[in-house]
Amino acid sequence: MHNTWLKKNTYHHSAFKNIKALVAEKEKSGLKISLCIPTLNEEKTIGKEVVLFKSELITKFPLLDEIAVIDSGSNDRTCEVAADFGALVYRSAEILPDLGFKKGKGENLWKAVYQLNGDIIVYIDADIKNIRPHFVYGLVGPLLLRPEVSYVKAFYDRPLVFSQGVRPSGGGRVTEILVRPLFSLFFPELAALIQPLSGEYAVRREVLEAIPFPVGYGVETSHLIDVYRRWGMNAFAQTDLDRRIHRNQETRALGRMAFGILQTFLTRMNKLGIVSEWPDMTSVLLQFQAAGDEFEQIEYDIPEDERPPMIDIPAYRERHKSS
Repeated sequence: MHNTWLKKNTYHHSAFKNIKALVAEKEKSGLKISLCIPTLNEEKTIGKEVVLFKSELITKFPLLDEIAVIDSGSNDRTCEVAADFGALVYRSAEILPDLGFKKGKGENLWKAVYQLNGDIIVYIDADIKNIRPHFVYGLVGPLLLRPEVSYVKAFYDRPLVFSQGVRPSGGGRVTEILVRPLFSLFFPELAALIQPLSGEYAVRREVLEAIPFPVGYGVETSHLIDVYRRWGMNAFAQTDLDRRIHRNQETRALGRMAFGILQTFLTRMNKLGIVSEWPDMTSVLLQFQAAGDEFEQIEYDIPEDERPPMIDIPAYRERHKSS
């Protein structure tokens, strides 16, 4: 099954380089496409992303209908820079204010489903230094050309064939140490996704509105499990974007990310009935740092709160279903 799915549902972005043809498919289908860039203190890179996508994918080729920044509360000039270069800028705390604000990237992604107008929403991280138009059209392409595909993930660092063999390719450290082993054990078909934690993906609205969103690190893992359980592997595709240059995080930060993802994964296992009688879990991660000859214990509270499917929110139904 893995090889069959890989051959049918794995693309290179160059397969969709005819942007004019993609625009024609978009217009024929009557779909709108929104780009969401979730941000928190990204003033150094956000301007370049907005300028590039606006000039290439709105002005030159009208593939996108809107470019929006959903900000978590930056205390630098992220919002001002994004607005100056032509993005729509929304502060997450001001979207659905009656429901409050929770800190985390997943919160931004969830509120984008309410705020944006697209039938397809493309999520692109804000810290990419080598941003190119194919980061968007490579993800949108399979959705426009294959109606049965609903969720397209990015992957990077394309495997290259050398005379000595093939260089292994896969996800980052948390993927290869945590998520891929978990998927291989419990959802082996999902292990065919090369980079399940990539921050770049494009999804149809009818899927996004129907699934819950953990507000923290576990949002991507949760999405994949929920989409797989409801729509199966044929809802997924993945696109090779070649390279992605961004900030690398230290190991301790990755430990906190892994802790949040593991909480989400175990919660899903419990809700799905795959593991029963699961004990209550703490949301506190213990880490250590050395201070001279002493070791200091540091506690990080990393709760993995979850937002419900957006379709369950009356304000959303009123905003998006009245037409």
